[in-house]
Amino acid sequence: MQQRTTGHLAAIVTVFVWGTTFISTKILLEGFQPVEILFFRFILGFMTLLIARPRRLRLTDKKQEIYYALAGICGVSLYFLLENIALTYTSASNVGVIVSMAPFFTAIFSRMFLKEERLSINFFIGFVVAIVGISLISFQGTRLELNPKGDLLALGAAVLWACYSILTRKIGEFGYHTVLNTRRIFFYGIIFMIPAVIFMDFRLDLQRFYNPLYLGNILFLGLGASALCFGTWNFAVKLLGVMRTSVYIYLIPVITVITSVLILNETVTVLSAVGIAFTLSGLFLSERRKEPFR
Repeated sequence: MQQRTTGHLAAIVTVFVWGTTFISTKILLEGFQPVEILFFRFILGFMTLLIARPRRLRLTDKKQEIYYALAGICGVSLYFLLENIALTYTSASNVGVIVSMAPFFTAIFSRMFLKEERLSINFFIGFVVAIVGISLISFQGTRLELNPKGDLLALGAAVLWACYSILTRKIGEFGYHTVLNTRRIFFYGIIFMIPAVIFMDFRLDLQRFYNPLYLGNILFLGLGASALCFGTWNFAVKLLGVMRTSVYIYLIPVITVITSVLILNETVTVLSAVGIAFTLSGLFLSERRKEPFR
């Protein structure tokens, strides 16, 4: 029971920080390209984890390296690149809703590859209710427009995050320290990010960080959203399992709305309030594990 409580707290802390990253990203986009933000934040995250635990990770089986490499590709480089590229072809609302479907794919993959607990009727009902809520939050005042290229890229990002969650579950079973696991994943994520850095509009230009606003926000993304939260997410997956942890992704749009009100002085509309209620209800239903789906 204590482990489960710790796992839930770790997941809540993670999504709380991830739900606020849009503010930092929005500020940084005024002076940086998306690939620059991505590269700098994970380099900073890697260095932070190296300082936090400078010990070398020695694998007991060389085949385990494959899991770290795949996790780095799926959860760091490709996930964020696909999400950012999707935003250039379709609306942020579409991307937000589609990426929030990650728990659905995570549950399917978890059942297929990890043979974890059976999917329950409550999970599917909760998924539908949560997506309705997230849609109300995302599409308020805007018209739904399908953009196949961007929407498919966003869907690919959701699938990649599900793959990342499955891989981190397997990595957690190796028995190594969470910080060392996360650092190894970051290493491969950065390595596989290099082709994008070469072929996309990347500038090193560190003088931009003389601006304290840019420096503060990249530190938040690197230290908080990357080094801390990838570690706490992996830790939560290890304690709770893939399915229970993944449904907390539903909370990210809710936290985004709340922080936009508190920090950007935006107003909560009726649709947002209803959407938050639906999303929280969907999360609650998905967390209940009764009536296995046969």
